[in-house]
Amino acid sequence: MTLTGKHALVTGGGTGIGLGIARALADQGAQVTITGRRATVLDEAAATHGLFAQVMDVTDEASVADGIAAAVAARGPVQICVPNAGIAEGRALHKTDSAFWRSMMATNLDGAFLTIRESLTSMRQTDWGRVIAVSSIAGLRGLKGAPAYTASKHGLIGLIKGLAADYLGKPYTFNALCPAYVDTEIVPSNIARIMERTGMSREEAEKIVIGANPHGRLITSEEVAEAALWLCAPQSASVNGQAIQIAGGEF
Repeated sequence: MTLTGKHALVTGGGTGIGLGIARALADQGAQVTITGRRATVLDEAAATHGLFAQVMDVTDEASVADGIAAAVAARGPVQICVPNAGIAEGRALHKTDSAFWRSMMATNLDGAFLTIRESLTSMRQTDWGRVIAVSSIAGLRGLKGAPAYTASKHGLIGLIKGLAADYLGKPYTFNALCPAYVDTEIVPSNIARIMERTGMSREEAEKIVIGANPHGRLITSEEVAEAALWLCAPQSASVNGQAIQIAGGEF
């Protein structure tokens, strides 16, 4: 497979899953624009891995429109759109205020909506396109202690399925990746929250996080990236509107 000549855009592409996907796409020849709010992080990732940095805040409509327009002007139509930017934080519903709820939705769901909408403007002028949203296993089941996060990720899968239905028969596919706990910088933050909330030791908290994956280990960002590459391959052209588990076992 070669993606030479294809322009890919990955939100939240400076670290973690996003960076893993961006690197994998670039290795196959794509020109990859990574976006995020932290210029320093983006510039470092871009310089190290041959990517292109674009500062962009997915919670800001004007920022998304301007950022994607700039990327298209520099590298051509977005043909691989990866709405990956997201926040993951648990909070009981009775402790969830409107500000927390809106922040979760603005990033995880509204941000994906804006990114896909603006990317489709140029993608629809081409004869091939892939939208690969990074959801979560929480998009397929309830994640205990995180109802807002769960709702945002369910909503993202609904958006993907709706778009797949809208574009049936067209040369574009829309799918979601649903990983369980991935070995990224989010994991230490979650472990710290568990320790603070429960009084557990770090070792006990780590066992809870790792034990949440059926196969008893953290997933690597490379494993998620390989799934994204597969969705770009010719052999997956009939895979559309799917929520693909990358979770180490059946949930």
